[in-house]
Amino acid sequence: MRSADTSRWALLAVLCCVGVAGCSSTPALPAQQPEPAAKPQATASAPAASAPAAVAAQTRSEPEAAIPPAVQKAFDDARRAMRAGRMDEAERGFKAVVQFHPELGGPHANLGVIYRQANKLPEAVAELELAVKASPRQPVYFNQLGIAYRLQGQFAKAREAYERAIDLDANYAAATLNLGILNDLYFWDGKRALELYDRYLALTPGGDATVTKWVADLKNRKGPPAAAAAAASAPRKEKE
Repeated sequence: MRSADTSRWALLAVLCCVGVAGCSSTPALPAQQPEPAAKPQATASAPAASAPAAVAAQTRSEPEAAIPPAVQKAFDDARRAMRAGRMDEAERGFKAVVQFHPELGGPHANLGVIYRQANKLPEAVAELELAVKASPRQPVYFNQLGIAYRLQGQFAKAREAYERAIDLDANYAAATLNLGILNDLYFWDGKRALELYDRYLALTPGGDATVTKWVADLKNRKGPPAAAAAAASAPRKEKE
């Protein structure tokens, strides 16, 4: 296994924020979980922030069932608390929604993000697995699950989760990058990593100097896997 996380993992949770002010590395989900009639549109990157926000919706279709206004309000209140960094309050709020509506993916996904931020990885994985089971067509949930799996050292499961996210949205830049990093640092598959980095850059109109540097590094690597490991684990400036 390669060394501890480098600055590449600072990019792992970068997602698209839709209708949420104060976008951060872990955006928030609405209480209702509509299933898309078609694959979502391209996902853009967002800058990291100190406190996580709730995960944002990525579909435009109407929900299959109406969500009671009180439930939506409870979810929105928890999401605001999460964005403000009041994590205990947010956790209580999402748990209250889940208690009465366990079929909703959003509260589970946000609980998963909260637990991951607190380094409660088994709890994070459990909640995110419930989220993807409840809403199996939401790529953002699979991306978040992939991050949690990777932190647990379950690299094969992380790869499956990222690939599922990309299957659902071929233009999902964050999941594409995350899968590239996984192949680069943990599966020693430089060819596949390079393909994914190039794809990520193609999906990033504003460019990404850090990833461009990784591409150049990957192309210039020579020698046995140990040499590649040393190159990949070198200190890198985090993307804020």
